[in-house]
Amino acid sequence: MDSAHPSRPLADWTIALLAGGLATRLRPITETIPKSLVSVAGEPFLAHQLRLLHRHGFRRVVLCVGHLGEMIREEVGDGGAFGMQLEYSFDGPKLLGTGGAIQRALPLLSKEFVVLYGDSYLPMDYAAAVSAFETSGKPGLMTVFHNEGQWDTSNVVFADGTIRRYDKKELTPDMRHIDYGLGILRADALASYPKDEAFDLAEVYRDLSRTGQLAGYEVRHRFYEIGSPKGLAELDILLRHPPKPSRTTDAAKG
Repeated sequence: MDSAHPSRPLADWTIALLAGGLATRLRPITETIPKSLVSVAGEPFLAHQLRLLHRHGFRRVVLCVGHLGEMIREEVGDGGAFGMQLEYSFDGPKLLGTGGAIQRALPLLSKEFVVLYGDSYLPMDYAAAVSAFETSGKPGLMTVFHNEGQWDTSNVVFADGTIRRYDKKELTPDMRHIDYGLGILRADALASYPKDEAFDLAEVYRDLSRTGQLAGYEVRHRFYEIGSPKGLAELDILLRHPPKPSRTTDAAKG
């Protein structure tokens, strides 16, 4: 089955890449370098991430940076070496959290934009997820994975293409999916949240889900992340020994 196609090419979409965390679980490595520059398969993680996004058709990324963010700009610059256009949004004197960092970056983002965590490597059909967002007509979309507590704690109730409930703190037995790591938002979805104040992107997703305004797109392939030593080791193996391409596709299926 061919993947769905969005109404405009992914090159016209901007990605907000959240790369400002303190990465406490990877210390002592991240005491001197930001998580995005941690070495995986012989290269900084961000290099692998940018190449993956380029392969899928993206060209514009806004890096939301904080802790040791200048090192990221010194390493990858304007993104030309990866065929990408990179811009930077710095937290400023205080950490703003994932939501506050996106709020601060809004002037650099398009009216609709993709959100990606800076520690996530996601082998998925990006175009199909963007198409699902456009089709939904909702102000937000979260990609999810049918997790059943396997990779991390399940935190999503997903059915019929909609996130029925998402909450990282108040977990319930009917949560069988997990936030996969990629979201899509309209800029106005952040209009009611404070500027230059710290808040979590999870709050935005939670609030949208409570009013039925958060679409969902189910990804069939597991996610990879470098937020922990275990995750770092798993991704290192994947990148050194990539699997042969599969003909299976994801589906926005409830």
